[in-house]
Amino acid sequence: MDATFLDNYRFLARYNRWMNQRLYAACEPLGDAERQRQRGAFFGSIHHTLTHLLLADRLWLQRFASQPTRFAALDAAVLALPPGVDYVSVDACPDWNELRQARDALDQRIESWLAEMTPDFLTSTMVYANTKGVQRAHPAWQAMTHFFNHQTHHRGQTTTLLMQAGVDVGVTDLVALL
Repeated sequence: MDATFLDNYRFLARYNRWMNQRLYAACEPLGDAERQRQRGAFFGSIHHTLTHLLLADRLWLQRFASQPTRFAALDAAVLALPPGVDYVSVDACPDWNELRQARDALDQRIESWLAEMTPDFLTSTMVYANTKGVQRAHPAWQAMTHFFNHQTHHRGQTTTLLMQAGVDVGVTDLVALL
């Protein structure tokens, strides 16, 4: 497989980190009450939407880490979820500073993971169980595409919630990173 395919995911990891830094910086001046204010979104608040994204990223990274190819960047400590927490446990990280630090650390790990990945991983067959226990098997590149698309989806929701709170995040286009 051509390394260009892998370079695309490395670019998406950089974009992911850049956008998360911008989102968290935009959220900072709001204060806890405004970040956690229920706004009618799927996960309710800005804080809870960002919490979901962190937890879902960890869940997907656990799936990637469970494949035969081993990645040093995906160690158990960085991917661990608190006991009893799943990807929809919106109160899993109630402290803003802890959430922000966890997001930054995870984004660093995602970039490290992509740096150590070889192109052949993307065409390997990924086997895992989804959250309902259904067994899945498909090329890893499809899961990688979902992983980054899911992040973009929820960041889009977050920018809408921020606009409702009077905060303009500015340009969010992928090409702005070029």
